[in-house]
Amino acid sequence: MAYPRRAFTLIELLVVIAIIAILAAILFPVFAQARERARQIACLSNAKQLGLANAMYIQDYDETVLPSTNYGVPASDPLRVWPPVVQPYVKNSGVFLCPSASGSRYTDGWANRGLSPIGYNMLTGYDPLGIEAPTSTASLAGIDEPSRTVLLGDTANGPTASKYRGYVFDPMNGKVNASDVRLSTPLVADTDLVAGSALTPAQLKPLYCRHFRDGQNHGTASLIFADGHAKSYTAAAILAQDGGANLIWRFR
Repeated sequence: MAYPRRAFTLIELLVVIAIIAILAAILFPVFAQARERARQIACLSNAKQLGLANAMYIQDYDETVLPSTNYGVPASDPLRVWPPVVQPYVKNSGVFLCPSASGSRYTDGWANRGLSPIGYNMLTGYDPLGIEAPTSTASLAGIDEPSRTVLLGDTANGPTASKYRGYVFDPMNGKVNASDVRLSTPLVADTDLVAGSALTPAQLKPLYCRHFRDGQNHGTASLIFADGHAKSYTAAAILAQDGGANLIWRFR
């Protein structure tokens, strides 16, 4: 004896669709968080490799710190900016990138210096004329606390023509610390401070805490220190200065 097939009623179908929608709303943010966590881990791994390469450079050059910009060479020379200088110690241009930084690429010269998602502390710069940077290169011996002194970090990247200077960040542009000027921070946020800004490029050059950004400065950035180690910090902790991350940015 054949029994008639019973189809779903409209109400039952709507209930099933509602359940699927609820599950999707719950799971999609979890998947997005997991994906960003993987990207953050990859970014921090790249940062650690750059920290090691930077330490090797310092050792090979008699404890002279890698210059972020060498104004002693013309703009046409790739070695004017730091990535090509340290690249032989890395041998992989992908290490200079952050998986969460859209539109980024390895900076191989002055013309595309804005595209780098990892920037070097501008105070390491060298200018024999003393116009754009100090007239001498920085030395490791001149850094009192290498484990607290930040040399590299995640930066806002984009076209150089749109004011981006992602290959560097500038500790002279941000919040001044009244009790210890060394703790004065660069501009930093978990939003892109360059996009649409009325400030000049020289007034910007910020850090960008792009991982897990929420617009409330809970996003994190990977920072690389003068002793070679790397660690992630939130924008809020960096901005709190000695009430938070307690890091040294101005070392000369």
